[in-house]
Order: sequence, then C-alpha cells, then structure tokens
Amino acid sequence: MNDAAARSGAQQIESRLLFAYALPAIPLAALGLPLYSLVPTYYTETLGVSIASAGWAILIVRLFDAVTDPFVGYAADRIRPKLGRRRLLFLLSMPLAALSSLMLYWPADGAGVWWLAIWGMLTSLGFTLAIVPYSAWGAELVPDYHGRTRLTSLREGLTLVGTLIAIVLPFAIGFEQKGFSGLAVLGVVVAVLLLVFGTLAVRLVPEPVDHTKTTLPLRDALAALAGNRPFLRLIAAFFLNGLANGIPATLFLYFVSARLELPDMRGPLLFLYFLSAIAGIPAAAFCARRLGKHRAWCLAMIAACAVFAFAPLLPPGGLLPFAAICVITGVLLGFDLSIPPSIQADVIDADTAVSGDQRSGFYFAAWGLATKLSLAAGVGLVFPLLGLLGFDPTAGSDNGEASLFALAVLYAWIPVCLKFTAIVLMWNFPLDEDAVGALTKQIGN
Repeated sequence: MNDAAARSGAQQIESRLLFAYALPAIPLAALGLPLYSLVPTYYTETLGVSIASAGWAILIVRLFDAVTDPFVGYAADRIRPKLGRRRLLFLLSMPLAALSSLMLYWPADGAGVWWLAIWGMLTSLGFTLAIVPYSAWGAELVPDYHGRTRLTSLREGLTLVGTLIAIVLPFAIGFEQKGFSGLAVLGVVVAVLLLVFGTLAVRLVPEPVDHTKTTLPLRDALAALAGNRPFLRLIAAFFLNGLANGIPATLFLYFVSARLELPDMRGPLLFLYFLSAIAGIPAAAFCARRLGKHRAWCLAMIAACAVFAFAPLLPPGGLLPFAAICVITGVLLGFDLSIPPSIQADVIDADTAVSGDQRSGFYFAAWGLATKLSLAAGVGLVFPLLGLLGFDPTAGSDNGEASLFALAVLYAWIPVCLKFTAIVLMWNFPLDEDAVGALTKQIGN
C-alpha cells in the first residue's frame, strides 16, 4: 500500500469514528426541542391541564435544569472510572433519558400537572447528564484547531436533522390526540435512537486522553474559570448572540401570523429555516478554514444583521421576501451552531495550559447554563415589553399599526443590536490557529 492509500484509509477510519460520535446528536436534539415547545401545548390543549398549572410546572423544570448543569459538569471532570469519565456518564444517562422522554411524550391516561413536572424534570436531568459529558468528549477527542470545527460541523449538522424530526414527526402523524399521538411516536423514536446510537458511540469511539496534571479544589477551579479572559469574552458573545437568536425564535409565530398575516405558513417557514441551516454547516467549516474561526463567525453575524434588518419593513403578505430571509439567515445559523463550540474547545485549552486541570465538563456546563439563561431572558424580556406596547397575542386580535411595528422591532432590530455587540467582542479574539497550536504543545509536554 502506498503512502497516499495509507493516508486515505486512516482518514476513512477517522471519519467513521467522528460519525459514530456525532450520531447521538440526532435523538438528543429531538429530545431537547419538544420539552419547552411542544409539550406545554400538548398537555394544555389535549390533556386539559390549565395554562397556569402548566406554566408553573415548566418553570420548575427550567429552574431544576439550570441548577443541575454545574453539578453534572463538576462530576463529569472528577470521576475516573475504567470506561472513561466521558463515556461512562454519557452511557449511564441513556436509559434515564430514554425512559423519561417516553413517559413525558406518551403520558398515561389521567396524566396531569404532576406527571408533567416530575417526568419533565427527569427528562431534563437525563438530557443534561448526556449533553455535558458528550460535549466535553467531543472537545477533547480532536486536539487540532480546524479538526474541532470538522467535528462540531458534523455533530451540529446531525443536530439539525434531529430538530427537523422533532418539528415534522408529531404533526405528520397527528399531534392533537390522546394516547398514541404524534408526540408519543416521537418519544418512541427518541428512546430507541438514544439507546442504539448512544451505545454505538460508546463502543466505537475511544475515550480522549486526560491531560489533567493536577486537580484543583472547587474554589480554585472557579477562580481559574473567572480568570480565563478568552472564555469570558466568548461566553459573553455567545450569550448575546443566543439572546439575539432566542428573541426571534420566541416571536416567530406571532410575527408571521400578526405582522405578515400568514398563519398557515408558520410551519413551512420554520421548516425552511432549519433546513437551510443544514446547508450552512459545510459553508461554516469552509469559511472557518479560510478565515479563522472567530472571523468567520463575525462575518456571518454581520451578514445576518444586514439581511434580518429588512424584516420589519416587509408588508403584510410578504411571503417570498420573508422566505428569502428565512433561507439566508438559516444558512447563517449553521455558523452559529458549528463555530462557537469549536472555539470553546480552544478556550478550554487556554485554561488547561495554565491550571494543569482539564475541566471540559465544567466549561460546557457553564456553556449550557448560558444557553438556558439566554433563552429564558428572551422570553422574560419580550413578552412584558409587548404587553406594555399594546400587542395582544390572542389569535384574531385587532392589533394596531403601532403595536405591530413594535412587534417587528422587537423581532428583528433589537436582535441586530445584540449581534453587533457580540461581533465587537469576537472580532479580535486572541485564540487563532497559531495560538491554539502553541497551547496544544504546552499541554502535551
């Protein structure tokens, strides 16, 4: 076998391993999305749980979800089992996540608010127990600057596949029915794929090398995290960009129904948006290799701002121009999904090189907490503001031009301002390919 053939064979093996690692992203995405989008609607409209009770139950689930992140992250870094600290915790999470999602999405007869709260918390716990070590596993699996983007691009591409499954499957089969509904079918699919793909990943993908040289006490670990300037810049930019994406996600249905007067196109436009994001994943990897990760992400955010700024100017019935906005911003969403997690792995190297303690789980727990806070902040800000500005979200309400324009401004121009702040933070980010290469050598010595 010649050298070229040998390199080709090695590349194929590496690709298979990366694909095996990325496969669980499909059921994890299909598990996470419905918990806060479809489940409350199903329990209130189909099972008859009051909106107030369901709201309190989801609030409890969200608070419990936020509290578990740091504990799971700390545990994921401190255990040292024979199977590996990433693979063992991930493997143990699979039965809990599979069972709880099945019970939540396929509730028993007579299930009410307590069923929603208890199985919602267990589903949230199973998801956190899986996603924190899973993300840390990926960050440590590939040590080089561009290889990390290749891994996150593949993983986030399959995450979008899972997102599309979660959007389409419940409604294609029948969402508004008791018993074995479309949501129940989604629960079965998620449970089976979690167990199959999760086990396959653990069997085929190796545990990454643990570069920990010294274990820091919790207080010192927190101090090191607070002193990691690249991390602070990245997580601030990630929070602002997440808030900029979360606000339109929260207001999307209202904007399409009330402002554009296209209520029947909400589902197709949402599907088009996420479908376009799949095309953005390879584009993000290409641009990151040519321009560097942080610059590619910044340019994508600038392009998203330029396009999204036109949304409030669209007239009622502006289907085609808004569909074009959905396609372009969907493609650019691929940059938001694949590049920041790759940069996060570089930021962890900066901490490991200084502290001697490789704490990827702890960092990704902070990452997950920032994601949840940005989503919560989006909901907590826009609904009170819409109320103050006179917008009535009730279907068929006669909202005036002023309230509809306020909805459009909140939907598009506020997120544009947030994204520009994130761009300022990331434009001159200090960790480029050369800096990460130097950190990798320092960690390996």
